[in-house]
Amino acid sequence: MDVTIESSWKKALQNEFSQPYFESLVQFVKQEYKQHPNAIFPKGSQIFRAFDACPFDDVKVVILGQDPYPTPGHAHGLCFSAESHVKPLPKSLGNIYKELHDDLGNDLRATADLSDWAQQGVLLLNAVLTVRSGQPDSHAGKGWELFTDAVIQRLNENKQGVVYMLWGSKAQRKAENVNANANLILTAPHPSPLSAYRGFFGCKHFSKANDYLASNSRTPILW
Repeated sequence: MDVTIESSWKKALQNEFSQPYFESLVQFVKQEYKQHPNAIFPKGSQIFRAFDACPFDDVKVVILGQDPYPTPGHAHGLCFSAESHVKPLPKSLGNIYKELHDDLGNDLRATADLSDWAQQGVLLLNAVLTVRSGQPDSHAGKGWELFTDAVIQRLNENKQGVVYMLWGSKAQRKAENVNANANLILTAPHPSPLSAYRGFFGCKHFSKANDYLASNSRTPILW
Protein backbone atom coordinates (compact mmCIF):
# COMPACT_ATOMS: atom_id res chain seq x y z
CA MET A 1 0.00 0.00 0.00
CA ASP A 2 1.36 3.41 -0.95
CA VAL A 3 1.14 5.77 2.03
CA THR A 4 1.88 9.48 1.80
CA ILE A 5 4.36 10.04 4.61
CA GLU A 6 7.80 11.64 4.99
CA SER A 7 10.38 9.60 3.07
CA SER A 8 12.62 8.48 5.96
CA TRP A 9 9.59 7.26 7.91
CA LYS A 10 8.22 5.58 4.79
CA LYS A 11 11.43 3.59 4.55
CA ALA A 12 11.43 2.72 8.26
CA LEU A 13 7.77 1.67 8.33
CA GLN A 14 7.40 0.12 4.87
CA ASN A 15 6.73 -3.37 6.21
CA GLU A 16 3.81 -2.11 8.29
CA PHE A 17 1.97 -0.69 5.30
CA SER A 18 1.52 -4.14 3.79
CA GLN A 19 0.27 -5.80 6.97
CA PRO A 20 -3.38 -6.98 7.02
CA TYR A 21 -4.12 -4.93 10.16
CA PHE A 22 -2.97 -1.74 8.43
CA GLU A 23 -5.05 -2.40 5.34
CA SER A 24 -8.11 -2.94 7.58
CA LEU A 25 -7.27 0.24 9.50
CA VAL A 26 -7.08 2.29 6.30
CA GLN A 27 -10.47 1.00 5.18
CA PHE A 28 -11.99 1.85 8.56
CA VAL A 29 -10.57 5.38 8.54
CA LYS A 30 -11.67 6.02 4.96
CA GLN A 31 -15.18 4.87 5.83
CA GLU A 32 -15.25 7.14 8.88
CA TYR A 33 -14.32 10.20 6.81
CA LYS A 34 -17.00 9.24 4.28
CA GLN A 35 -19.77 8.56 6.82
CA HIS A 36 -18.95 11.51 9.08
CA PRO A 37 -17.81 14.35 6.82
CA ASN A 38 -16.12 17.20 8.70
CA ALA A 39 -16.35 15.21 11.94
CA ILE A 40 -13.15 13.12 11.83
CA PHE A 41 -9.99 14.78 13.12
CA PRO A 42 -7.42 15.74 12.07
CA LYS A 43 -7.92 16.39 8.36
CA GLY A 44 -6.82 13.49 6.22
CA SER A 45 -3.77 15.38 5.01
CA GLN A 46 -2.60 15.83 8.60
CA ILE A 47 -2.91 12.26 9.89
CA PHE A 48 0.83 11.66 9.53
CA ARG A 49 1.91 15.23 10.26
CA ALA A 50 3.96 14.20 13.31
CA PHE A 51 6.19 12.21 10.97
CA ASP A 52 6.28 14.85 8.24
CA ALA A 53 7.33 17.50 10.78
CA CYS A 54 10.04 15.37 12.40
CA PRO A 55 11.97 13.02 10.07
CA PHE A 56 13.21 9.70 11.47
CA ASP A 57 16.87 10.68 11.63
CA ASP A 58 16.07 13.92 13.49
CA VAL A 59 14.16 12.36 16.42
CA LYS A 60 15.68 13.29 19.79
CA VAL A 61 12.57 13.27 21.99
CA VAL A 62 9.29 11.37 21.76
CA ILE A 63 6.21 12.76 23.51
CA LEU A 64 3.34 10.31 23.37
CA GLY A 65 -0.30 11.35 23.60
CA GLN A 66 -3.47 9.26 23.52
CA ASP A 67 -5.56 10.40 20.55
CA PRO A 68 -6.28 13.72 18.79
CA TYR A 69 -8.40 16.43 20.38
CA PRO A 70 -12.05 15.61 19.53
CA THR A 71 -12.96 19.32 19.47
CA PRO A 72 -13.56 20.85 16.02
CA GLY A 73 -10.70 23.08 14.90
CA HIS A 74 -8.18 21.79 17.42
CA ALA A 75 -6.37 18.66 16.18
CA HIS A 76 -3.73 19.09 13.49
CA GLY A 77 -1.67 15.92 13.70
CA LEU A 78 0.71 16.72 16.57
CA CYS A 79 -0.07 15.33 20.03
CA PHE A 80 -1.11 17.89 22.66
CA SER A 81 -0.72 20.61 20.00
CA ALA A 82 -3.56 22.56 18.40
CA GLU A 83 -4.02 25.12 15.67
CA SER A 84 -2.31 28.39 16.60
CA HIS A 85 -5.59 30.34 16.76
CA VAL A 86 -7.17 28.07 19.40
CA LYS A 87 -8.23 30.01 22.51
CA PRO A 88 -8.46 29.17 25.31
CA LEU A 89 -5.68 26.61 25.27
CA PRO A 90 -6.69 22.95 25.63
CA LYS A 91 -6.51 22.18 29.34
CA SER A 92 -3.85 19.48 29.08
CA LEU A 93 -1.67 21.79 27.03
CA GLY A 94 -2.14 24.59 29.55
CA ASN A 95 -0.88 22.24 32.27
CA ILE A 96 2.11 21.29 30.12
CA TYR A 97 2.97 24.97 29.80
CA LYS A 98 2.58 25.45 33.56
CA GLU A 99 5.01 22.62 34.27
CA LEU A 100 7.40 23.99 31.65
CA HIS A 101 7.29 27.39 33.37
CA ASP A 102 7.84 25.86 36.81
CA ASP A 103 10.64 23.62 35.53
CA LEU A 104 12.66 25.97 33.33
CA GLY A 105 11.24 29.39 34.12
CA ASN A 106 9.99 29.86 30.57
CA ASP A 107 7.34 32.46 29.93
CA LEU A 108 3.93 30.83 29.51
CA ARG A 109 3.43 30.20 25.80
CA ALA A 110 0.47 31.92 24.19
CA THR A 111 0.17 29.70 21.12
CA ALA A 112 -1.33 26.22 21.10
CA ASP A 113 0.88 25.19 18.18
CA LEU A 114 3.91 23.04 19.07
CA SER A 115 5.30 22.86 15.54
CA ASP A 116 8.53 24.53 16.67
CA TRP A 117 9.17 21.57 19.00
CA ALA A 118 8.69 19.12 16.13
CA GLN A 119 11.14 21.07 13.98
CA GLN A 120 13.79 20.58 16.68
CA GLY A 121 13.44 16.82 16.78
CA VAL A 122 10.47 16.23 19.09
CA LEU A 123 8.18 13.53 17.70
CA LEU A 124 4.71 14.55 18.90
CA LEU A 125 3.00 11.20 18.46
CA ASN A 126 -0.46 10.09 19.48
CA ALA A 127 -1.02 6.38 20.14
CA VAL A 128 -4.17 6.67 18.00
CA LEU A 129 -3.98 9.05 15.06
CA THR A 130 -7.64 9.81 14.33
CA VAL A 131 -10.83 10.46 16.30
CA ARG A 132 -14.51 11.25 15.79
CA SER A 133 -15.80 14.64 16.88
CA GLY A 134 -16.84 14.73 20.53
CA GLN A 135 -15.96 11.08 21.09
CA PRO A 136 -12.55 10.50 22.68
CA ASP A 137 -11.13 7.01 22.04
CA SER A 138 -13.67 6.45 19.24
CA HIS A 139 -10.92 5.13 16.96
CA ALA A 140 -9.11 3.12 19.63
CA GLY A 141 -8.73 -0.60 19.06
CA LYS A 142 -8.88 -0.30 15.27
CA GLY A 143 -5.20 -0.83 14.57
CA TRP A 144 -3.54 2.49 15.25
CA GLU A 145 -1.99 1.15 18.46
CA LEU A 146 -0.24 -1.62 16.50
CA PHE A 147 1.09 0.94 14.06
CA THR A 148 2.44 3.27 16.74
CA ASP A 149 3.94 0.29 18.58
CA ALA A 150 5.87 -0.37 15.37
CA VAL A 151 6.98 3.28 15.28
CA ILE A 152 8.50 2.97 18.75
CA GLN A 153 10.04 -0.39 17.87
CA ARG A 154 11.74 1.03 14.76
CA LEU A 155 13.14 3.92 16.74
CA ASN A 156 14.39 1.57 19.43
CA GLU A 157 16.04 -0.72 16.86
CA ASN A 158 17.81 2.07 15.01
CA LYS A 159 18.43 4.94 17.45
CA GLN A 160 19.94 5.34 20.90
CA GLY A 161 19.97 8.29 23.25
CA VAL A 162 16.33 9.19 22.63
CA VAL A 163 14.21 10.70 25.41
CA TYR A 164 10.74 9.17 25.78
CA MET A 165 8.24 11.27 27.73
CA LEU A 166 5.37 8.95 28.59
CA TRP A 167 2.50 10.70 30.34
CA GLY A 168 -0.37 8.57 31.59
CA SER A 169 -0.89 4.82 31.72
CA LYS A 170 -1.70 4.40 28.02
CA ALA A 171 1.51 6.09 26.95
CA GLN A 172 3.53 4.18 29.52
CA ARG A 173 2.53 0.86 27.95
CA LYS A 174 4.80 1.78 25.04
CA ALA A 175 7.82 1.59 27.38
CA GLU A 176 7.99 -2.17 26.87
CA ASN A 177 9.19 -1.44 23.32
CA VAL A 178 12.11 0.73 24.49
CA ASN A 179 15.57 -0.29 25.69
CA ALA A 180 15.85 1.63 28.95
CA ASN A 181 19.61 1.12 29.05
CA ALA A 182 20.16 2.91 25.74
CA ASN A 183 17.54 5.65 26.06
CA LEU A 184 15.91 7.81 28.74
CA ILE A 185 12.35 6.90 29.72
CA LEU A 186 10.50 9.56 31.70
CA THR A 187 7.06 8.71 33.09
CA ALA A 188 4.44 10.82 34.83
CA PRO A 189 0.66 11.02 35.19
CA HIS A 190 -1.24 12.50 32.26
CA PRO A 191 -1.31 16.34 32.20
CA SER A 192 -5.10 16.47 32.06
CA PRO A 193 -6.87 18.38 34.88
CA LEU A 194 -8.03 15.03 36.29
CA SER A 195 -4.53 13.72 36.91
CA ALA A 196 -1.90 16.47 36.59
CA TYR A 197 -1.84 17.02 40.35
CA ARG A 198 -0.92 13.38 40.94
CA GLY A 199 2.65 13.93 39.84
CA PHE A 200 2.77 15.54 36.42
CA PHE A 201 3.31 18.88 38.11
CA GLY A 202 6.83 18.79 39.46
CA CYS A 203 8.05 15.98 37.19
CA LYS A 204 10.67 18.30 35.61
CA HIS A 205 10.74 16.28 32.41
CA PHE A 206 11.80 19.23 30.26
CA SER A 207 15.00 19.93 32.20
CA LYS A 208 15.71 16.21 32.58
CA ALA A 209 15.37 15.75 28.82
CA ASN A 210 17.71 18.61 28.05
CA ASP A 211 20.27 17.48 30.61
CA TYR A 212 20.26 14.00 29.06
CA LEU A 213 20.60 15.34 25.51
CA ALA A 214 23.48 17.57 26.54
CA SER A 215 25.21 14.67 28.29
CA ASN A 216 25.01 12.76 25.00
CA SER A 217 26.44 15.69 23.01
CA ARG A 218 23.12 16.55 21.43
CA THR A 219 21.59 19.99 21.18
CA PRO A 220 18.94 20.59 23.90
CA ILE A 221 15.40 21.54 22.91
CA LEU A 222 14.31 25.18 23.07
CA TRP A 223 11.02 24.40 24.76
